[in-house]
Amino acid sequence: MAIKGVEIGQVFKFSKTVGETDVTLFAGLTGDFSDTHINEQYMQEKSSIGTRIAHGALIVGYMSTASTISIAHVIHRDDLDEFPVSAGYDRIRFIKPVLLGDTVTVIYRVAEIDEEKRRSMAEMEVINQRGEVVAAGRHLMKWAKKLKN
Repeated sequence: MAIKGVEIGQVFKFSKTVGETDVTLFAGLTGDFSDTHINEQYMQEKSSIGTRIAHGALIVGYMSTASTISIAHVIHRDDLDEFPVSAGYDRIRFIKPVLLGDTVTVIYRVAEIDEEKRRSMAEMEVINQRGEVVAAGRHLMKWAKKLKN
């Protein structure tokens, strides 16, 4: 039985300019106050990058947003007898740093569907405004039976 509304090759995107507020709030929420994220002078003096970078976990959060967009068109369908639940992320790689002021686009592409296990898998790439891949990974979505009211 097919998973309704999910097809191999479907593409969903999310774009965001990573700003000062994003990084500062994320540091506060997570407790990750590494100098690489919050100390410009340190990065200018000690790093080959020369400026602060966004948290890798923040970029994974943007990947999560893309996965939410991928299901938005199906979760409220009356004929849907399953609901999607994130089953995890795999092979996450941070390929290039994301600098404050970069605009990143997550490209979320449904790559596999396992009808027997009721799972879909997407390949994700995060690309900056210069067309460089800055992060990549895979996302597993589990399609679970809805409870009947």
